[in-house]
Amino acid sequence: MSRVAIVTDSASDLTAERAAAAGVTVVPLFVYFGDREYTAGVDMSYEDFWRELTAPGAPFPKTAAAPPGAFKEAFEKLFLEGFDEIVCINVGSKLSATINSARIAAGLMPERTIHVVDSESATLGQGVLVLLATQRAREGKSGADIVAEIEQRRSTLNLFLALDTLEYLKRGGRISPARAAIGNVLSVKPIITIIDGVVETADRPRTRGKARARVLELLSSSSPDMVAVIHGQADDIGGFADELAKAIRFPRDQIGIYLIGPSVGPHTGPGVYGAVVLPKA
Repeated sequence: MSRVAIVTDSASDLTAERAAAAGVTVVPLFVYFGDREYTAGVDMSYEDFWRELTAPGAPFPKTAAAPPGAFKEAFEKLFLEGFDEIVCINVGSKLSATINSARIAAGLMPERTIHVVDSESATLGQGVLVLLATQRAREGKSGADIVAEIEQRRSTLNLFLALDTLEYLKRGGRISPARAAIGNVLSVKPIITIIDGVVETADRPRTRGKARARVLELLSSSSPDMVAVIHGQADDIGGFADELAKAIRFPRDQIGIYLIGPSVGPHTGPGVYGAVVLPKA
C-alpha cells in the first residue's frame, strides 16, 4: 500500500499544533509589516499577528508566497521519511501565487509522485479539504484517489465570512476600490464567500447582528460532513459556534474553532467571523 503524505500552505489556517495532530506538513507564507519580515506561524504566531495588526500606527501588512525551495525542502523531507506519494493542497490560484511555487518544486523532482491541487479556496475552506485528505490517506487511499475526491468536493464547500469592513480586501487587492467604497459609504457589514476561487460578496446587511443571523441562515441548508468556525479575534465566537450547531443540526463538539492567521488576516481585517461547511458527499 502506498504511503501518502499531505502538504499544504499556511493560508489553510492550520496552526502548527493542529497540523501536527493531523499529520499535515505546512509550508509557511511570509507576512510583512513595513520592512519587518515574518514567517507565518513560525516566528509570528497567530495571536502575535493580531496584536501587531491592531497596534496604533501599525503599517498595513502584506503577504508573499513561499518560494519553490521551501516546498522542495518539505517534499524531500517527507520522501526521506518513507512516503511514496505527496498530495499538496494549496490556497486558490486566483487568490495567491503560492501554488506556482509548489508546482515548480514538484517539477524539480520528476522522479517522484507529487500531486499539486488547487483548493480554489482559502483559510478553513482550504483547511477542511486538507483534513479530509489526511483522513483518506490514513484509510489507505492512493494519491490519485485523494486528488479526485478533493477536486470533486471543493465546489460543494460553503464558506461565509462576515467582515467589519471591506477596506482590508481592497488594500490587499482582492476587490476593487469602487466596491469597497460603496460598502463603506453604506456602512454595511459585508458577508463574503469564495466562488470558483474568487472572493464574492454574498450579502450586505447593515448591522453586525443582522450579519450574524444572515451567516447562520446561509449555512442552515447544509448537510454537513465537516464544519469549522473561523474568526479574527471576534467577540462571542463560542456563542456563534453554539448557534451554528443548532442551525445546521451538527454536534457542537465536532465543530472546530480556528483563528485566522497571518496569511489570510491581512485581507479580512480584525473582527471577521464565519464558518466553513463541507457537505456530505
